[in-house]
Amino acid sequence: MSKTAGEVAIAAEARSDFGKGAARRLRRAGRIPAVVYGKGKDLKHISLPGHELELALRDPRVVLVVSIDGASLLTRAQEIQRDPVRRNLEHVDLVVIDRTEADARVQAGIAAAQETVEA
Repeated sequence: MSKTAGEVAIAAEARSDFGKGAARRLRRAGRIPAVVYGKGKDLKHISLPGHELELALRDPRVVLVVSIDGASLLTRAQEIQRDPVRRNLEHVDLVVIDRTEADARVQAGIAAAQETVEA
């Protein structure tokens, strides 16, 4: 995982197993099941490293640069599912965005951080 201002690069693995049992096996291995969709792209089922994803999602405006099979996609979290008691990540839906939207999200995050520091 590499991080620049507002963007986090994260490596994903394609997954072919689906269902409750497969998701539980992924989580035990420290990975989080996710899907990537949008902007004319086919739906892709992936898994992401749990700890890195948890750290990245602390910023609500983060842009995730997801590397899948040698290709990089700019994404944002559309829906984050957590365990209701333990608050652990269960599943993440990522939507593909273009560079313009990514830059706008990064700038909004920087402006919000500056307001916090000045206050």
